[in-house]
Amino acid sequence: MPKVTVDGTEVEIQAGSTVLQACEVAGVEIPRFCYHERLSIAGNCRMCLVEVEKSPKPVASCAMPVNEGMVIKTDTPMVHKARKGVMEMLLINHPLDCPICDQGGECDLQDQALGYGFDKSRYEENKRAVKDKDFGPLIETHMTRCIHCTRCIRFSTEVAGVPDIGAIGRGEHMEITTYLDAAVGSEMSGNVIDLCPVGALTSKPYAFVARPWELKKTESIDVMDAVGSNIRIDARGPEVLRVLPRLNEDVNEEWISDKTRFAYDGLKRQRLDRPYLRENGKLREASWDEVFLAVSAKLKSTAGDKIAAIAGDLVDAESMYALKELLGSLGAKSLDCRQDGAKLDATSRASYIFNSGIAGIEQADVVLLIGSNPRFEAPIVNARLRKRYLMGGFKIASVGPALDLSFPVESLGAGPQTLGDLAAGKHGFAETLKAAKNPMIIVGQGALARADGAAVLAAARKLADAAGVVKDGWNGFNVLHTAAARVGGLDLGFVPGQGGKDVAGILEGAQSGAIEVVYLLGADEIDNSKLGKAFVIYQGHHGDAGAHRADVILPGAAYTEKDGTYVNTEGRVQRAKRAAFPLGEAREDWKIIRALSQVIGKTLPFDTIQQLRAKLAAAHPTFATLDALAPAAWGAFGQEGAMDGAAFRAPITNFYMTDPISRSSVTMAKCAEVQSSRAKDTGTHG
Repeated sequence: MPKVTVDGTEVEIQAGSTVLQACEVAGVEIPRFCYHERLSIAGNCRMCLVEVEKSPKPVASCAMPVNEGMVIKTDTPMVHKARKGVMEMLLINHPLDCPICDQGGECDLQDQALGYGFDKSRYEENKRAVKDKDFGPLIETHMTRCIHCTRCIRFSTEVAGVPDIGAIGRGEHMEITTYLDAAVGSEMSGNVIDLCPVGALTSKPYAFVARPWELKKTESIDVMDAVGSNIRIDARGPEVLRVLPRLNEDVNEEWISDKTRFAYDGLKRQRLDRPYLRENGKLREASWDEVFLAVSAKLKSTAGDKIAAIAGDLVDAESMYALKELLGSLGAKSLDCRQDGAKLDATSRASYIFNSGIAGIEQADVVLLIGSNPRFEAPIVNARLRKRYLMGGFKIASVGPALDLSFPVESLGAGPQTLGDLAAGKHGFAETLKAAKNPMIIVGQGALARADGAAVLAAARKLADAAGVVKDGWNGFNVLHTAAARVGGLDLGFVPGQGGKDVAGILEGAQSGAIEVVYLLGADEIDNSKLGKAFVIYQGHHGDAGAHRADVILPGAAYTEKDGTYVNTEGRVQRAKRAAFPLGEAREDWKIIRALSQVIGKTLPFDTIQQLRAKLAAAHPTFATLDALAPAAWGAFGQEGAMDGAAFRAPITNFYMTDPISRSSVTMAKCAEVQSSRAKDTGTHG
């Protein structure tokens, strides 16, 4: 490892590192605009100039590799003059937009102009003006402010893998634009807003809404998919105004999907903010006492085997545990958190988590996707797969519907027949998996959420054993979930007990009269027409499908309005924190269930969320450890049997509208419209 001297301090730096990285190791901050640690080096802003001994002119530190014995100086008259000159050139054409620019207060150009620039300008000519571009419904453009750092171009090309943004022209005529003036077609396009060091690219839904110092910032967890991206929620008063990513190298790095970032406007539309009771076929507003008495009377007068509960995709673990304990005390055994009907085996944790971890994708050399489209189901996972693809020596194949991902995918077949051939060693790709050092299988809900899902799961496990996907120090068998609540529900056993019914059985029982009471805990993705004449209790935060069918509505809190525990697709336990208070008379879900238990006469043994979490961790030790991955024991799971010949179907066809929050979002509706028109124009779904 070469040793270099930075401002008189000798540091040892990894070979191949740049001068800028050496300065960072030495604790010296180097200003930059174009350089970003996750993007390729462009070296075109020149703000990072430093002096290197024996060099006749300042050196761009982001593009210069270190050499043994190099002497670097960052605080000399030459460096100061060079940086002031660069800043003066950058500001020649930059407009005086700070008072009306949404980047104000968070602008790299503002900060660095103060720290490294002149206090006056010597430029007297007219400023350059550039026409604003249409990047779609998410990104607001003010291209006169653009300093041509090209971060947005490099992100869309390298990370998102959808090269919709590029540069045309040269010199002062250069402009950043989208090809054919179309909207950016990536599910991660909003990240260019964070990357832009000036106010050229800002958030269109957030435009002119607030200044950063007005906002209360809360570190939390995203629930729009099962990745569990780390986010920061910015709120003013009762309203969430912005969602930004937080750094977590093991989960989402520093990226989030567009649905995570922009669906927040759905939090204030179609909300349930007071209890309702159905009388004479119509819902009417009621008091908490009224609805509790109605629910209590119905539950107490119904036999336990005629009571069922279904938990939805956005429910926190505390609420599921509380409801499970309450209904368990009434003798109910028909509970299920798999509202999509996926045949996930709750008896073996290794059968339903992403065992290698999301970061483990970077260690794999072959991956087989089974009934999964990660671009729509988990864009962050798709970005990690692309990152591994760009490293080289990585082969990706798929069994299921045709995929339009951000990297090449070999299609092996459409359904169970191909999977069966692979498991039996009759397909050539089985040998490719077997020969790999770290082979990986990713099973999606498109393969499991079907009648023969248990047999498909067993076939996938058989293939994993035959191909050596599980070995010492490596478990490449992964299940990619689409729902934030799913793994937590399976971990705490929100599944049918002995003699209980699953979702399909509950709906069938409701139609036949075998199930008389159905408790929907935020469950909106089921076929409500199959609930028959059952008494339906809906507890949730949006007036979505479940609320329309309900006989009693208990208004709950959205994920931004409560403290809650979620377990992501890897099995990583994470905590979401309250950023705002529930609307109107709505309350946190576990508190509603605790209050109901007292009315029923089956008071649950906790009064605070800390007590509830202690009970949860004692009953299910998985929840005792936060933000860590624990290896799961590899055992038998699935149920061998005949598989249907029908092709695997994609579980998500409209990425932008998958849950009550995103379906209520105007921004997501605009994105879905753009996606639909693009698909019609090009015949694709990208």
